[in-house]
Amino acid sequence: MAAYKDKNGTWFISCRYNNWKGERKQKLKRGFSTKREALEWERNFLQKQKADLDMPFESFVELYQEDLKNKIRHHTWKIKNNMIAYKLVPYFKNKKLCEITPRDIIAWQNELIAQGYSATYLKSIHNQLSAIFNHAVQFYDLKSNPAAKVGPMGKKESTKEMLFWTKEEYLKFADSVMDKPMSFYAFEMLYWCGLRVGELLALTPADFDFSKGTVSITKSYQRLSGKDIITDPKTPKSKRVISMPDFLCEEIQEYIASLYGIQPSDRIFPITKSYLHHEMTRGATAAGVKRIRIHDLRHSHVSLLIDMGFTALAIADRLGHESIDITYRYAHLFPSKQVEIAQKLSIERNEPNVAEKT
Repeated sequence: MAAYKDKNGTWFISCRYNNWKGERKQKLKRGFSTKREALEWERNFLQKQKADLDMPFESFVELYQEDLKNKIRHHTWKIKNNMIAYKLVPYFKNKKLCEITPRDIIAWQNELIAQGYSATYLKSIHNQLSAIFNHAVQFYDLKSNPAAKVGPMGKKESTKEMLFWTKEEYLKFADSVMDKPMSFYAFEMLYWCGLRVGELLALTPADFDFSKGTVSITKSYQRLSGKDIITDPKTPKSKRVISMPDFLCEEIQEYIASLYGIQPSDRIFPITKSYLHHEMTRGATAAGVKRIRIHDLRHSHVSLLIDMGFTALAIADRLGHESIDITYRYAHLFPSKQVEIAQKLSIERNEPNVAEKT
């Protein structure tokens, strides 16, 4: 390892190394103010190339980010990066990855707990730290995960209350937003198809097949850092084809026809989630119905299907649930179904069996 001084008085390093393919490469890095800084950077760089777990935590985090950044949705990655940058790296920055102990984790946890963060947030931060160590264990031969040994702080996020509108409540709401066609048709798609907001906002004319009465869900829209981002849907099963009721096919076909100059790949709802939030408030107030969240329209669609007697499997397929267990979480939305089940069981109990009838 060596560092050299530039003509302008700064320092640089030039070293050779083997990349992950085993190919011999050369690295040149300039602009260090001192020889010590240049040599430290070179040492950390070479450790990362060898995946040497004697490297500082911050250096391994860079490896972790390089390994995963193209495998995680943009929005999720942004949240993870913020958590890593502000809650993990400042504390563990210069500690060698292989020397971080459960005692270090406990001290870190106590420091965060003292700052008064919510239990749910504390658990999320710990889970992220544990994920980094798990990555080191699985792919870089770290002996064990010290965060897992200590166990989590905080608690798992409790399931948020599932609010929903009955069909009657939704129809009142829909009438109150009919003065703005884009709002009306957006809410029609959300309620009658059970779409996620990102799926709705990514829809284009090319996604509809009106001859078959279907809409294909293949992408999701997000507005991040002032930019429009189109990504894959939330999960693999989120990619699906949804059959629309006849009246909705007619409504959306007329709506698209009214959009002057629209192209097959243009978004038919060029609005944001914040716009829909505003319209939810406006419409609910005008209709005199309780204010629910936009995502609760998806819950409302599920509750409607449950009330109509559809199976959990059919609902999971329509909603794009990754697991049918997710669908079963909605069972409480219609407690009257439990009453109906009890009544039918009572009837069954009192019915004479076949042998008695004969």
